[in-house]
Amino acid sequence: MLCKIEFVTQKFSIAASVGYLCAMNTPLPNIRHLSIAELEAYFESIGDKKFRVKQVHEWIWQKHAHSFDDMTNLSKDLRNKLAGSFSFPALKIDATQYSSDGTVKSRFKTFDGHLVEGVLIPTDERKTACVSSQIGCSLSCKFCATGYMDRKRNLTYDEIYDQVVLINEQSEKTFEKKLSNIVFMGMGEPLMNYANVLRAIERISAEDGLFMSPKRITVSTAGVAKQIKMLGDDKVRFKLALSLHAPTDEKRDKIMPINESNNIKVLIEALNYFYKQTGNEITLEYILFKNLNDSEKDAEDLTKIYRQVPADLINIIEYNPIAEFRFSKPDEEAVQSFMGILESNKVNARLRRSRGKDIDAACGQLANKDKH
Repeated sequence: MLCKIEFVTQKFSIAASVGYLCAMNTPLPNIRHLSIAELEAYFESIGDKKFRVKQVHEWIWQKHAHSFDDMTNLSKDLRNKLAGSFSFPALKIDATQYSSDGTVKSRFKTFDGHLVEGVLIPTDERKTACVSSQIGCSLSCKFCATGYMDRKRNLTYDEIYDQVVLINEQSEKTFEKKLSNIVFMGMGEPLMNYANVLRAIERISAEDGLFMSPKRITVSTAGVAKQIKMLGDDKVRFKLALSLHAPTDEKRDKIMPINESNNIKVLIEALNYFYKQTGNEITLEYILFKNLNDSEKDAEDLTKIYRQVPADLINIIEYNPIAEFRFSKPDEEAVQSFMGILESNKVNARLRRSRGKDIDAACGQLANKDKH
């Protein structure tokens, strides 16, 4: 049962529905979930100056404080008052692993003890953060390690924001460069945490946040047609990627249970609607599995889908084996043959090699496992 609390101080009153279990010992409103108006009301209620709102807001979203103690230009007395009135449940790094190819995987711990992973993927041209949107996942895609975990809960928008901040700090420390791109391709289905993902992207791209262009952000979905259309209605500015992974419903049903309620025809319609509303870039993601979706006929069927969708690119992805899934990746000759057919059909396709396989950080491998 979730707690619903009422916080009252003199003239200040805020009702906060918080995602804490009643048994938890932190039944205070999350300060990062307060609006500017609510912060103003709080400082007025304790008789403090209005400029405190700007100071606190900067510490939270621009200076990336992770506790009230970090807010060093506030008096200790005020920091104690804030700590007594609000919670500050920031994400913390629990473990870090470094791949031989430069990839960095971090396991983050939430305030309530859950674990979730994010990855820093460096190349010469860009530094990309792959972030998670849920703790676990409910979609049960057969080739994805996260799909074999129970979905514990959605990540809040500030927890998603924390991932980006912490991975950006790693990028600056390790490579002396800030993040250039963000992909929502980690644990969970982003469109099943719609409000928090959009709010996180708003904070990431806001001038008083990380101020990153939405055009450098890609949200990847297993295919939730209703929410894809909702993205169009909301006129989002970020890129969209669809995890297709099979060119027919019969084959997609075998590896992605979501296809039973969101089949390829429905997804094609949703993607066209999204593009009509936004004009944003769309990518199709396609993992190659030996003797499942890697034949000449599969390449021809994939071409037919490509012609029906305003996609800029098909990413052909190397399969990264997991213990729970019986399939394997095709040999190099089969991969090149598949790519050759797409090329001959004038399909804009790119073969994406996996990064971070040696630390279970590659596509489909995130499952909170240590590998030493």
